[in-house]
Amino acid sequence: MNIGIYIYDEAEVLDFAGPFEVFSVAARFLDEQKKHNVFLISENNELIMARGGFKLNATYHFKNCPNLDVLIIVGGIHTDELKKDKVIDWIKETSKNAKLIASVCTGAFLLAKANVITNHQVTTHWEDIDDLQNDYPSLKVVKNKRWIDEGNIVTSGGISAGIDMSLHLIRKLYDEELAIKTARQMEFDWTQNF
Repeated sequence: MNIGIYIYDEAEVLDFAGPFEVFSVAARFLDEQKKHNVFLISENNELIMARGGFKLNATYHFKNCPNLDVLIIVGGIHTDELKKDKVIDWIKETSKNAKLIASVCTGAFLLAKANVITNHQVTTHWEDIDDLQNDYPSLKVVKNKRWIDEGNIVTSGGISAGIDMSLHLIRKLYDEELAIKTARQMEFDWTQNF
């Protein structure tokens, strides 16, 4: 199983590092044949400057990315990403073949722009709830939820809520026991309910 996390300049660090940690820790408990691959994806093969000056390189970019089973779109300062047709088209096309699509924080704006979420019940960072609802009025944007599961689409609130959501994704993809073991290993107090 391939789990890809899309990152970009000014992405919120914990938006991608939190889910990455959840999936990499969970893999430690799996038999070799059940292990998944988790990796970061960027638009180009260039250095990414995430929020706070955090510099990193993604494992893959659009041209060499393998097929994904799970696509996670992170948040941050996302407004420039919304203007990139190549990014929006990639999200739209990749989402068609992924079994599960998720967003952390303002990553929901990118899913909405790509028409991956249209009339779904979703959430985002508390600061961006009104903007998401105003920009995409057909969405049912919910306040005060850590994450919302709409079947093959799961959205979360901001930053640390992405860890809660990712543990839910582990539960969804594997089972609750693995999610609980992963949270315990991370010494994370998992908010298991939406």
